Amino acid sequence: MLGLFWAVVIGIAATALLVMRYGNDLPDYRQLATYAPPVATRLYAADGSLLIEYAEERRVFIDFEDMPPMLINAFIAAEDKNFWRHPGIDIFGITRATLNNARHALGLGARFTGASTITQQVAKNFFLTSERKLSRKIKEAILALRLERSFSKQHIMTLYLNQIFLGARSYGVGSASLMYFNKPVGELTLSEAAFLASLPKAPNDRSRAVFRRDYVLRRMMEEGFISRDEMLMAQAEELNINSGFMAQMTDDFQYFAEEVRRELLHTLGREKLYNEGLYIKTTIVPEYQRAAANALKTALDAYNRGRTERLQGAIIVMNPHTGRVLAMSGGYSFAESSFNRATQANRQVGSTIKPFVYLAALETNKYTPQTLLLDAPIVGWREDNTLWKPENYDRKFMGLIPLRYSLETSRNVPTVRLVESIGVRNAIRSAQRFGVYDEDMRHMNLSLALGSGETTLSRLTLGFAAFVNGGHTNRPKLVDYVQDRHGRVIDNRNSKFEIRNSNIDWSETLNPPARREAGEPLSDPQSLYQIVSILQGAVEMGTGRQARVPGQTIAGKTGTTNEVKDVWFVGFSKDLVAGVWMGYDTPKPMGGGAGSYMAARVFGDFMTAALAGEANRPFSVPDGIDLIRVNRASGVAASQDPDGTIIMEAFKSGQRPNEPVRTGIIDADGMPIDNAVVGGIF
Repeated sequence: MLGLFWAVVIGIAATALLVMRYGNDLPDYRQLATYAPPVATRLYAADGSLLIEYAEERRVFIDFEDMPPMLINAFIAAEDKNFWRHPGIDIFGITRATLNNARHALGLGARFTGASTITQQVAKNFFLTSERKLSRKIKEAILALRLERSFSKQHIMTLYLNQIFLGARSYGVGSASLMYFNKPVGELTLSEAAFLASLPKAPNDRSRAVFRRDYVLRRMMEEGFISRDEMLMAQAEELNINSGFMAQMTDDFQYFAEEVRRELLHTLGREKLYNEGLYIKTTIVPEYQRAAANALKTALDAYNRGRTERLQGAIIVMNPHTGRVLAMSGGYSFAESSFNRATQANRQVGSTIKPFVYLAALETNKYTPQTLLLDAPIVGWREDNTLWKPENYDRKFMGLIPLRYSLETSRNVPTVRLVESIGVRNAIRSAQRFGVYDEDMRHMNLSLALGSGETTLSRLTLGFAAFVNGGHTNRPKLVDYVQDRHGRVIDNRNSKFEIRNSNIDWSETLNPPARREAGEPLSDPQSLYQIVSILQGAVEMGTGRQARVPGQTIAGKTGTTNEVKDVWFVGFSKDLVAGVWMGYDTPKPMGGGAGSYMAARVFGDFMTAALAGEANRPFSVPDGIDLIRVNRASGVAASQDPDGTIIMEAFKSGQRPNEPVRTGIIDADGMPIDNAVVGGIF
């Protein structure tokens, strides 16, 4: 008895000396009373589905009340069976570990074991390093005792389960549950809970996942948490790991997610974006995104088959009335190249500039959609010191043709004459007004008016959106709102996403509040409708036929640059606008057989999927427009020239169809033809 007494005295004295030696400069553990760990920012689609997390440490905070008892028991069985009973350190566990480790050192077959309690792990994870030194273990034990005196067991368990590293940049069980199984902790099976509890020993080792899960299940049975039958059933369950959260956002969504990340990193800052657990509601519509990415990839695969250098492409889809980006794909594969060709690539626009040029002419009221333009050779054309000869894509000439027909079929020579008539500056300023070209262009020349200028697919698509939304400019909106971890909307008025600090009133269909018009429209409604009507004709009877969607009213314009280095199509229905670009990253000719029909087909494939089952919605006709039946080839009223294709033409109030006249026009070879019936003026 006397020996035991002195052993206790010596133990107490040694403990006091250790506390005096190592306990005075320990971190302030009391800060854990208001634990607010770095939490992953989560990106959601418009339908509420999770896209991705942004985090330096992936973490989803879970309160103790929301932790399934089964999951807690799994970690207790695997890590600290006496958790609910010990004061922070487990004397019996330390003794057992010491004996086992001694036997292991002597080669007697015992397994090397540790003796850290869950409370000690909390102390180490929050305040200490992982260095293998006796001093660290002593500090760990002292902190663990102090934590137990200050906090409840439930609070300590909450700290542990939210802080522990479980592999794949996942911290805490909430994030790991999503990472490995794509489900919240409340939906975990017994088998899955046991797997998570097996991870602290070797977080990044998947080679023995089933073996380690089964070990945790055996420990749970031995501790009385589950029955033998429950253990056997859980052990028989197949572990489907690594197919969850990260696989949810496929390559299709990566370009959009990265665009959001870049913008929010700029507007919110790294610390807030990565560590403050933001809830980001984006504009992306998953079914549109999948349809857009699939249409683009199918076309690129078809072209690239058997070629050594990969053709690239991009597609962007927006709501023309709000600018909300509903789908975006910036290339063939984000994994191969993160460069976003929808927003970052400046390319020559080619003939997609023509609608803005023709709009400038219609705005003067000197031209109607049926005004005749001359499609005949231009010889000796000089601009600055350059002598050049404009040509059409088919190298033919058609004589006098209506303005509508010229734009629908993308004739170059009549466009040159039109630009010369209205003025190069007026033509280019029209494109600037709609945001296609930069406002600070200093050197304006004819080639810019014909599409030699560069812009991005995003800007060009927004320009086309203004045709159908009443002439209003929008900025691309990728985010509807951002909330902090407490559900408060972040006031971020400098963001281009126009986040507002106000309550968001969502409808059952998750549509955002109606857009408020800002500023004067870019053009008058009548001129805008005339362009929309002509672009509808371009899809139905012109160069954009590959973009047709059965049963739907579609308008749009093709574009091809010199030597077919870029091909474009931008088009719209009443409530969707989409742009497509295809080309090589380093501009070069695409080769024989390539053309803007490729981009138009991508658009058509996407819109066919997006509008499936939707009722057709024709474009709204504004006041001040008279729809009159005319001959498409001459612009003469159908009653006076009934032969050929008859269309409904949009005339402004006071405008009328062409009068039948006898004149000479020029054939495809530039030779005069007498006594042809045409109308209008040059």
